[in-house]
Amino acid sequence: MKIEELEDVECDRGREDDVCSKQMVKVDAKRALVGAGARILFYPTLLYNVFRNKIQSEFRWWDEVDQHLLLGAVPFPKDVPRLKQLGVGGVITLNEPYETLVPSSLYCAHGIEHLVIPTRDYLFAPSFTDIRRAVDFIHRNAACGRTTYVHCKAGRGRSTTIVLCYLVEYKHMTPNAALDYVRARRPRVLLAPSQWKAVQEYDRHQPSTTAYSPPRDAVLITKADLEGYHSTCDGVSSGKELAVIPKFNARPMMARLSCLFASLKASSVCRPVTGQLPEARAC
Repeated sequence: MKIEELEDVECDRGREDDVCSKQMVKVDAKRALVGAGARILFYPTLLYNVFRNKIQSEFRWWDEVDQHLLLGAVPFPKDVPRLKQLGVGGVITLNEPYETLVPSSLYCAHGIEHLVIPTRDYLFAPSFTDIRRAVDFIHRNAACGRTTYVHCKAGRGRSTTIVLCYLVEYKHMTPNAALDYVRARRPRVLLAPSQWKAVQEYDRHQPSTTAYSPPRDAVLITKADLEGYHSTCDGVSSGKELAVIPKFNARPMMARLSCLFASLKASSVCRPVTGQLPEARAC
């Protein structure tokens, strides 16, 4: 009986391995097919974007997302000095090698740090690890006052994925709010389903920024604050303790604190304690 159960388990594992291997084959075939199409379409679509940039003033090659972040299309070697003039100190390239037009050496010659994250075009998104690397790269540059230029081929999908994740983490935006914000600055951004899913998953990995804060009129008092205010005079019942009944109103915080401690001091004079302190009133 035990042998039969083990055989069943081995059969189940074998079937799962077959399913996984088939899925991997499908994904690999999809990547290969999309990659071939992307190679064929790269130069025609690049020329199309250049043509629109020449005839349409609103079809900009890059757009400013915030003070230290630019989002745009693949730069040409002639664009590097211009990027340097704009304060760019780092470039993130989401292109694969065949669609990269500026070598890292040229960026280095102009004092620009270059982060390369090769990502297949159209239907694919950077991995979570690569997104994290890119987001940290942007934040590090911004902290030093340097601008980061994030680009793919057209500045629509892959690069937008990185920018949205940066806004989610460091600007504390929701994915939808971040997308609306970027679209207001670069209307032609367009994410594939896998890219939008990557942004949502990145958002789910962010720690909650909601912290407890007391009500506006609440006064927090610790035991240390009340130390020394317990009466030791004769006639005090040993089973009785001090109690503070706060009165909340819209008066300034310092006024409430001063009046509260004034009433505590007054009640600690050598006289019997009646079980609770008088109600603390604001001045």
